[in-house]
Amino acid sequence: MSKLINISCLLFLCHLTCSASKTETASKPNVIYILADDLGYGELGCYGQERIETPNIDALAKNGMLFSQHYSGSPVCAPSRCVLLTGKHTGHSYIRGNDEWTSRGNVGNYRAMLADSTLEGQRPLLKDTKTIGKLLQAQGYTTGAVGKWGLGAPHTEGIPNKQGFDFFCGYNCQRQAHTYYPVHLYLNENRIYLDNDTVPIHSKLNKGADPLALESYAKFSLKEYAPDVMFREMMHFVDENKNNPFFLYWATPIPHVAIQAPQKWVDYYVDKFGDEKPYLGNKGYFPHRYPHAGYAAMISYLDEQVGQLVQYLKENGLYDNTLIIFTSDNGPTFNGGSDSPWFNSGGQFNEEYGWGKCFLQEGGIRVPMIASWPGKIKAGTRSQHISAFYDVLPTLCELTGAKVPTDIDGISFLPELLGDKQKEHGYLYWEYPEMQGQQAVRFGKWKAIRKQIKKGNRELELYNLETDIREENNVAKQYPEQVKKAEQLMIEAHTPAKLRRFKMKQLGD
Repeated sequence: MSKLINISCLLFLCHLTCSASKTETASKPNVIYILADDLGYGELGCYGQERIETPNIDALAKNGMLFSQHYSGSPVCAPSRCVLLTGKHTGHSYIRGNDEWTSRGNVGNYRAMLADSTLEGQRPLLKDTKTIGKLLQAQGYTTGAVGKWGLGAPHTEGIPNKQGFDFFCGYNCQRQAHTYYPVHLYLNENRIYLDNDTVPIHSKLNKGADPLALESYAKFSLKEYAPDVMFREMMHFVDENKNNPFFLYWATPIPHVAIQAPQKWVDYYVDKFGDEKPYLGNKGYFPHRYPHAGYAAMISYLDEQVGQLVQYLKENGLYDNTLIIFTSDNGPTFNGGSDSPWFNSGGQFNEEYGWGKCFLQEGGIRVPMIASWPGKIKAGTRSQHISAFYDVLPTLCELTGAKVPTDIDGISFLPELLGDKQKEHGYLYWEYPEMQGQQAVRFGKWKAIRKQIKKGNRELELYNLETDIREENNVAKQYPEQVKKAEQLMIEAHTPAKLRRFKMKQLGD
């Protein structure tokens, strides 16, 4: 009799344990992190944009928290994503710039890449890299990455499926993401071929073509638009995992040039903006008959997709248990017909060449960031908290109960989201080995920048962001003590790069 009682007790305890485990899993919030590509600080309505319409993204801000002092990991794609996924700033990260890994051969030729997949992709993350994906997988999350990867070529340890993502659909190679009509994408580790032909990047209009005639641009709009394909696969991932906690990293290539957008949105903005001068490809990428309308169309198309995703979450009872973060990987670009000054893409920051993408000025690294989580994040709030991409990993670890690695640079901003007391950074740091080498450090109201490092420059520029947010008045000579502090912080933050391409010998590498 006592044995039967003991067995019954064990079964009852097992039932309670299993039930508690299921309840705990079910109560974990879903996380959707949306990363736009080259979207400027001022290209959303909620950040002051007046020409491009983004009602669905603006609604996320209205129902959540808008950050005014959030920074990307780098002023260009791959290193910014590495910082995001690993929680380490570019003074410590493995990938510190774009590395096309040219030693493999003709990596810039689309036909060659089509024939030989070993020519695709960028320098891979190392096998033992601790990423957000891996850390959340360990907490029972199903993880998906959709969009542009850029952190590990096919057949390497750097592909998404080996870096913490159960599911991947998109561009493995960021060079191939320079067209929205590629020959193929990847579904996990395998190619999926689209009904498109290769149009070499930087192709121009055919000789003798009329630049005012729409048919002259026909070869740049093919049959299958990659963002459509990726969105369908992404929604399938969400639908398949709606009954269990999931983490979705949606790294859309939009609005990175080339300018290629659904015709309905182009027509909408042609009606709104009127006729305009064609872009003929003189600043790279593909020509476009209506470049302003085409660029705005891409952003509104993305906004439309965000709205469709949110609507699905609401209809399926997932919205209230989902943290959505929307941001961009760096500031607005200067090429491909994008015309950042016309749109005021940098918002309150300068956006011309030398001030946006590829540069460590505020316009190159300060990005929009919106967080929405109904019932948890107070609606309509604005945060002045100074944060960066390397804070995302510890934030999501704290949110999900994952163990935070000890060798990261980030600080969780979950308390800020929930209205609790927030720990602040002593400083933020960036380095970028391209454009002759750059460093920057933000500490309090001060921002110091060193440029032309590879040309031997050691001088720092210093700006007071409280009074000079556009960084137009270098006050280094007036505040030598702040310059000295910035120099010490740069020394403290920099460790020699492991990869030769990212080393700066002037910094002791």
